[in-house]
Formats: sequence, structure tokens, C-alpha cells
Amino acid sequence: MAVTDSTLLAMLAQKCPRCHRGPLFKHSAFNLRRFDEMYDDCVACGQYYEPEVGFYWGAMYVSYGFSTGIVFLTGVLLYYLANDPPVWVYITTVAAIVVLLTPLLFRYARVVMLYFFGGIRYDAGLLERLRE
Repeated sequence: MAVTDSTLLAMLAQKCPRCHRGPLFKHSAFNLRRFDEMYDDCVACGQYYEPEVGFYWGAMYVSYGFSTGIVFLTGVLLYYLANDPPVWVYITTVAAIVVLLTPLLFRYARVVMLYFFGGIRYDAGLLERLRE
């Protein structure tokens, strides 16, 4: 991906919050054995990805928020599109969706945590200064 000034696009692409170029994760989200492995620092600009020890513990709350949204949205969709099915259908559907989306929930919880609470801001001229 080319460098973008859009923070939202950089977050969706899981790129460094400082340069919007370096990847945050080492492997694809589809690699279920290693989807959680992050780089220690940005391969493009050297930004350290863990501002303090235990920083990503807060990502559990973000992930909880994502999961709550999934439960709500799934419940509403099942209620209106499946004509209020039995409770076991709600539970099974929500559980299946959350389990299938676990790698993405994990990753995007960390991305949101780093972008909003990491204290790192985008620097558009950083790469040019590093090349000099």
C-alpha cells in the first residue's frame, strides 16, 4: 500500500500510526497460529509499537466493545430477518460469528488502542527526513 495521509485508511490497513507505511503485524490474519505476532517496531520509521509495559491489556476493553456491537447487530438482524428465532439460534449464531472473527477483533482492538491511546501522531514529512 502506498503511503496515505488518511489515518482511517492506515488503521484499516493495519499500518504504523507514525509513518502509515510499515506493517503492525508480521503475518496474515488468516494464519491462525501466528495472527497475533506484532513487530516490536516499525520496519519503515523505527517507531516502537509498545509505548509502555502492558499497554495492550487495554485492548481487551476495545475488543469487548467490538464483541458487544456484534452481539447487538446479530440480535437485531436475526430478530427482523429470521422472524425472532428460538434462543439457541441467537446463541449459536453469535458464538460462531465471534469465534470466526476473533483474529480480526484481536488485531483491530490493538490497532485502535495504538492509534487512539498510544500518543503517536502521523508525521507526513518523516520518511523524507529519514532518507536524508
